Amino acid sequence: MSSTKNRRKVAPSAADSGDSADKLDQLLLSSAICNGEDLAPFVRKAFASGKPETLLHHLRAFSKSKESEIEEVCKAHYQDFILAVDDLRSLLSDVDSLKSALYDSNSKLQSVGLPLLSSLDAFVEARTVSRNLNLALDSVRACVNTIELCSRANKHLEEGNFYMALKCLDSIDNEYLEKTPSSTLKRMLEKNIPDIRSYIERKVSKEFGDWLVDIRAVSRTLGQLAISQASSARQREEDLRIKQRQAEEQSRLSLRDCVYVLEEEDEDGLGVVGDDAKDLYSNGGGGLLGFDLTPLYRAYHIHQTLGLEDRFKQYYFENRKLQLTSDFQVSSMTPFLESHQTFFAQIAGFFIVEDRIFRTSGGLISKMEVENLWETAMGKMCSVLEDQFSRMQTANHLLLIKDYVSLLGVTLRRYWYPVEPLLDVLSKHRDKYHELLISDCRKQITEALSADKFEQMLMKKEYEYSMNVLSFQLQVSDIVPAFPFVAPFSSTVPDCCRIVRSFIEDSVSFMSYGGQLDFYDVVKKYLDRLLSEVLDGALLKLISTSVHGVSQAMQVAANMAVFERACDFFFRHAAQLSGIPLRMAERGRRQFPLSKARDAAEETLSGLLKTKVDGFMMLIENVNWTPDEPLQNGNEYVNEVIIYLETLVSTAQQILPVQVLKRVLHDVLSHISVMIVGALQADSVKRFNVNAVMGIDVDIKLLEGFVDSQAPIFADEDINQLKAALSEARQMINLLLSSHPENFLNAVIRERSYYSLDHKKVVTISEKLKDSSDRLFGTFGTRTMKQNPKKKSLDTLIKRLRDVS
Repeated sequence: MSSTKNRRKVAPSAADSGDSADKLDQLLLSSAICNGEDLAPFVRKAFASGKPETLLHHLRAFSKSKESEIEEVCKAHYQDFILAVDDLRSLLSDVDSLKSALYDSNSKLQSVGLPLLSSLDAFVEARTVSRNLNLALDSVRACVNTIELCSRANKHLEEGNFYMALKCLDSIDNEYLEKTPSSTLKRMLEKNIPDIRSYIERKVSKEFGDWLVDIRAVSRTLGQLAISQASSARQREEDLRIKQRQAEEQSRLSLRDCVYVLEEEDEDGLGVVGDDAKDLYSNGGGGLLGFDLTPLYRAYHIHQTLGLEDRFKQYYFENRKLQLTSDFQVSSMTPFLESHQTFFAQIAGFFIVEDRIFRTSGGLISKMEVENLWETAMGKMCSVLEDQFSRMQTANHLLLIKDYVSLLGVTLRRYWYPVEPLLDVLSKHRDKYHELLISDCRKQITEALSADKFEQMLMKKEYEYSMNVLSFQLQVSDIVPAFPFVAPFSSTVPDCCRIVRSFIEDSVSFMSYGGQLDFYDVVKKYLDRLLSEVLDGALLKLISTSVHGVSQAMQVAANMAVFERACDFFFRHAAQLSGIPLRMAERGRRQFPLSKARDAAEETLSGLLKTKVDGFMMLIENVNWTPDEPLQNGNEYVNEVIIYLETLVSTAQQILPVQVLKRVLHDVLSHISVMIVGALQADSVKRFNVNAVMGIDVDIKLLEGFVDSQAPIFADEDINQLKAALSEARQMINLLLSSHPENFLNAVIRERSYYSLDHKKVVTISEKLKDSSDRLFGTFGTRTMKQNPKKKSLDTLIKRLRDVS
């Protein structure tokens, strides 16, 4: 059948349109209709022009023009239909031929295929039987494997090998349970597998609970051992420091040429942290303490296998936190001094265990959780220390606890736990400790001083000399004396030195290992307080209340000189214990801290000697103030004074240092000088003559001769200073014997020769001097009498001095 022709759009012919408007409108209308355009413009135009009939006419004309085309199309389609019918008829004949051929072929196929179909049915039946047999064998095999796993799991359960039992259960659950063909076996497994897992969980939980109980006792012992090993390490360090100080001291004193080698021993035990510290604990329980983490790790591993890892972590953390909280309990029935070691050792052992678990458990406890536990423990320990320190009133108790806390800090710092808050608490109570220590030393010093017999100390053996002299560096010579040896000091000095040395060592012990490296200034500050407030005050009290005789005062003054050397030793000892070079300590030395007691002792000795001298100076009342001739051998009083002074010096030089003796003797001579001038000035002496003045001059010369006789003891400068003590009496006598006394009015001469004289004393004494005619120079006698030049000069001096005053 031929295909139909495509429909085409036919435009109205331009030949029919002509030139008229109607033809044009008709053409445009036809074109619009053919193109499917909107005809609304044509309708509006027709009605607008009032000619709708024209539009209708055009439309009818267009309709007629299309009828002929439709007819031509129908004719063309009819011809195609006729051709198609012819083709169908020819096809029908071909179909009949094909049907006959197919029938023949089917008959042949049926005759050939029937035997083959019978064979195929037999094959299918045999294959089905084979498949059923294989399925049965697979099912039996699966049941056998499942039962074998069940048997293996039971064996592991009997042996306590829970992890392998769980692996068997997981294998059954994941690989065999769904494939098990036996519904009975499957139901049995579905029921028993959860029960077995629950049984394993209960079993390992019980083991873990037992481990929690055991680990508390183990932690306490572990903490005690760790702290004791830290103490041993510290003691070794102290021994090395002592050897070093001895070497430095011997080198400083140049006693002998030696080479010192300080061998440092290797630290063991807790000096090593990490996996190398296997001598303290081990995972397998073979450690020094039988410290076994196996139950914990086993429980953790089993819970991981059960899928309960997070729950076990939480359970472990909560239980350990409760244990730590119970460790914080401080018994009110037991003194903290007795229980503090157990208290801190328990906490130390707890965190040593936690550190080991954190590093080896594979995530059982996190670093943040360990830090939270440590912060809790640190806060509690600080509060306990604050409370207990506030109650203690004994320095030794504070020191014992402080030492143990510092060892705790050293131990835990090795495991990287921050211990600064604990050290801050110790530093906070530094002042209280030293106040208590000073109070204890005050009592001891008071007892030592009250037992003083003011007698020189006798040492019969060398060890006594070493213990009482060399140990405090009180010796003035490196030569060991012969024994028995009588020391220049009394037994009070070494007793007080031992107290002060103990104070220094206790102070350094408290300040050591407290987080502050340079603490010498702190120790020095409290040592200054002990010496300047306590020891100095006690000595002042002793001097004011118990010293009544010259021998006692001399012994105390001798003790003070020895104390001056001892104080140098105290500060050097404090510097050595504090690890400060001696040159730095000596550079920052201050004045003698016992200066008040020293001055009081010397003043007391001087006062007692002056009192003794006053007794001899009372003989000055027997002096003849108007003799006819001057005495050649001095007055009686001065001879007695010189005898006493010679006896005093011979005794005092045995125990008093030269400078102390010089100061005391200087005060006594100054007092004698004042007494001589005072005798001349006294109201009891109405007048005296030149002979009496010359006799006093002899007395002063005898005293000066006594000073010169001490040259083997004193240096030349000291001799001149002792002579200067007699300057007032010497200058007064020189002025009275001078040929030109008016020179006193010359400022230059007075500053050179009469600097010790007072104007009023000069006037008073000069007025008492009479001339050879028994006339007083100070009475301004009659002008008719001829005066000698000296008297006239002296009168002028007196008048001028009165005008000045």
